[in-house]
Amino acid sequence: MASHFLSATVITRNEAANIERCLNSLIGVADEIVVVDSGSDDSTVDICRRYGAKVTVRPFAGYGPQRQYAATLASGNYVLSIDADEVLTEELRQNLSALKEAGFTHRMYRFRVINYICGKPVRHSGLEPEVQIRLFDKRYANWDMLDVGERLSYPAGIMPAAIDGEMHHYRCNRYTEYEAKEMRHAAMRARLMAAAGISAAEPMCWLRAASAFVRCHLSQGAWLDGEAGRRIAATRFRSTLAAYRAARRIIDEEK
Repeated sequence: MASHFLSATVITRNEAANIERCLNSLIGVADEIVVVDSGSDDSTVDICRRYGAKVTVRPFAGYGPQRQYAATLASGNYVLSIDADEVLTEELRQNLSALKEAGFTHRMYRFRVINYICGKPVRHSGLEPEVQIRLFDKRYANWDMLDVGERLSYPAGIMPAAIDGEMHHYRCNRYTEYEAKEMRHAAMRARLMAAAGISAAEPMCWLRAASAFVRCHLSQGAWLDGEAGRRIAATRFRSTLAAYRAARRIIDEEK
């Protein structure tokens, strides 16, 4: 039976609390692990090297650029993109191993990703389970260059094949950790908004933030996720307000 080489790519920064769980799930699945670290000052890099990962340190240039750079370092054509706080379930591990052993027959593959907040799965709140393309032939796909909200782009004629199994995304261990991450993303979004000339007066900033809260809490069903949903909706309000305020500030400073 034909066997195919599979490279796993991970982008990291201060992920010592999460990275071992991720790396353990890759054992027996990935033939190599490529880590692009953006300046960790904890034990992340040491842990990755202990697992035999190939570590490159590179200043953070945005999620899209970091993921794309990691893909270019992969020795194999087929790349499995996984985050430091994500884990392959045993079902997905087995199916990926079987797929690799039999030989890849598609240019890219998709499977379900489930988000966890403080150890509990989120079913609504805009973080509901989502099918994502995470395994691809890097000759036919590229990460876009967005700082945040990055996606794979690929030729229109390519149809991703489905794989049974799930990837679990443990977004935070504490609500304060989730809020801090979302505020960092808000700062990135602000730069993109400012570059596009998107600005709003203070009353409109509050209106946009309130709209984001209502959409998350009602339209996206955050109320169904209990305490996690309430926290997510509140964070959506604060991060939206921060993004619009920061975008306006950047535009004003550049005038």
